[in-house]
Amino acid sequence: MSTFQLPSSSTATTSTAYSSDEEDTLPYPGELSRSDFLAKDFNPEAYLSSLGRNRHQTLEDLRSDLRSRSQELSRELLELVNGNYEEFLSLGADLHGGEERVEGVRVGVMGFGREVGGVGKVVKEREAEMEGLLVEKRGIGGEVGVGRALLEVDARLGEMEEGLGITDRDDDEEEEFVDDDDFEDVGGNGLSPGLRRLQRHTREFLLLTRMIERIGSGHPFLLAQQGRVEAIRKTLLLDLAAALRQAKAAKEADAMLGIVRMFADLGAESEGVRVLRGS
Repeated sequence: MSTFQLPSSSTATTSTAYSSDEEDTLPYPGELSRSDFLAKDFNPEAYLSSLGRNRHQTLEDLRSDLRSRSQELSRELLELVNGNYEEFLSLGADLHGGEERVEGVRVGVMGFGREVGGVGKVVKEREAEMEGLLVEKRGIGGEVGVGRALLEVDARLGEMEEGLGITDRDDDEEEEFVDDDDFEDVGGNGLSPGLRRLQRHTREFLLLTRMIERIGSGHPFLLAQQGRVEAIRKTLLLDLAAALRQAKAAKEADAMLGIVRMFADLGAESEGVRVLRGS
């Protein structure tokens, strides 16, 4: 029959020795490296997780190590301050007197700002002056164009006055013709030279009136030439009336139709009708 027996001393001694040998072979955690805390990408959570995997240490022991490290850092900081205590106290005295330099820099910056403002003002004045000159240039260009058009009007007035016999014509001067494509042919190829001349004068007068309208009939020069324009129109209407009477007497239907159209071009339809009726 088996009975419960206490372990013998030899057995206990053997077990105790075995346990001591096993504890001696376990890896003991070393001191936390200071360089680990100085890493740029240091992350407390990741660091603690790595300690749990790589160190055989309880959480309480880890807290104790971190607390010791904190106390050690505080002690080192205190020693550093005490070792340089005089330098810390003299720091304020060393900075004394810098106000003058700061004031000098401030005054210099203010002066530079005033100079920049002056340059900006000059630039704006030059810009305004340039804009005014450009406007003046455009105005002068427009006036030059108007002047050329006025000279052309005066030249056309002189040509028509000579062509209609209002003023004397120079024998050596050649008569200019207007392009026939600008107006409808009023009588065809059967018109006499006299009627073709009246047709050409009518076209020239219409071109002249269009030029005057384009320039502006209120221009002082054109107002001064209004008498010449009216004289040309009256002379042209008289010549057309005489030609219409001749065509009516000769019973030339085509010539009569062409002359009536010239009356219409000049805005004198009623005058043409009056001549046809013989009044």
